[in-house]
Amino acid sequence: MFKKQVWVILAGGVMGLCGVVLSHMGNPPNMGVCIACFLRDISGALGLHRALPVQYLRPEILGLVLGAFLIALFTKQVKAVGGSSTFTRFFLAVLAMLGMLVFLGCPVRLVLRLAAGDLNALLGFAGLVAGIAVGAWFLSCGFTLGPASNQNKINGYIFPILVLLCLFLLLFKSPYLFFSETGPGSLHAPLLISLGAGMIIGILAQRSHLCMAGGIRDFIMFRDKHLLYGFLTMLAVALAGNIIFGGFKFGFANQPIAHSDGLWNFLGMTLCGICITLLGGCPLRQLVAASEGNTDCAVTVFGFLMGAAFAHNFGLAASAKGVPFDGQAAVVIGLLVVLVIALLNSKFSLVQKPSVRGESSNVN
Repeated sequence: MFKKQVWVILAGGVMGLCGVVLSHMGNPPNMGVCIACFLRDISGALGLHRALPVQYLRPEILGLVLGAFLIALFTKQVKAVGGSSTFTRFFLAVLAMLGMLVFLGCPVRLVLRLAAGDLNALLGFAGLVAGIAVGAWFLSCGFTLGPASNQNKINGYIFPILVLLCLFLLLFKSPYLFFSETGPGSLHAPLLISLGAGMIIGILAQRSHLCMAGGIRDFIMFRDKHLLYGFLTMLAVALAGNIIFGGFKFGFANQPIAHSDGLWNFLGMTLCGICITLLGGCPLRQLVAASEGNTDCAVTVFGFLMGAAFAHNFGLAASAKGVPFDGQAAVVIGLLVVLVIALLNSKFSLVQKPSVRGESSNVN
């Protein structure tokens, strides 16, 4: 257990440090490592949406996947599994991304925003905890998306191969990619530094099973604080880094790439929290598990990409100006839909003990 805690603390600390350093070296403020935002930028770079300010094939994500894959391959942990409620997972991922783009960040960026003094993230954190609590309740009621089954081993290599192809397109500046000239997508650290940081994060995340949602879920369901150490270490390291680099700004107003609409910060992350709990892990954990050969998680990642495209193509995503009405309506509808999905996939045997962590997802 001590060894596991060391891995989790190390992974959380490195993520917090990379988040601050990468922002200092060119990535958007308080967004040095944001899985949701970077997947949104990748969605734009691939032409899935045409929001010009958010298009860039983020090397951090590519490096994260390849780093996790290589260490899993080295430790003989690559195993092709999947086939568990595939389309439901895809749809839950779309809804989760919608919630994150209304808040403007994933659970990782939520921690980075808190560490930079952005008090709007406190409401997002409250929403995330509320959403995870609801999701955990459904898990305790027998929610399941069904077990995954073993697949032909080639299936476990398709996702990393696609990511490697994307890396080649980026390195050789393919004309088929789209790149922002203004806005967050135009802000990025040097490519090789970003790629290297992503690979280090991927290796540590794979070894530690770090999951931003999993720590809160496990504490609620089992009073297990193991994964929370990574969450808290990331917060502490990023806070210290922001103070050292001058990136700490305390308050609600005029925070970088954020809005101060408290209700929708809360509800956006509530939607995210429910979805990722039912899916079995946050976007970071989904990427790592997909790198290990879990095709259900690979489908979830593609759901995140399509959710980002949908949010921007239909004007649902928030901006520094606030949350558009259509985005507000989409969050409310999303909350209703995910509750229906959870109800229809639950057994409601309240007397039984909670199932093994993330059983329905086969991620953790």
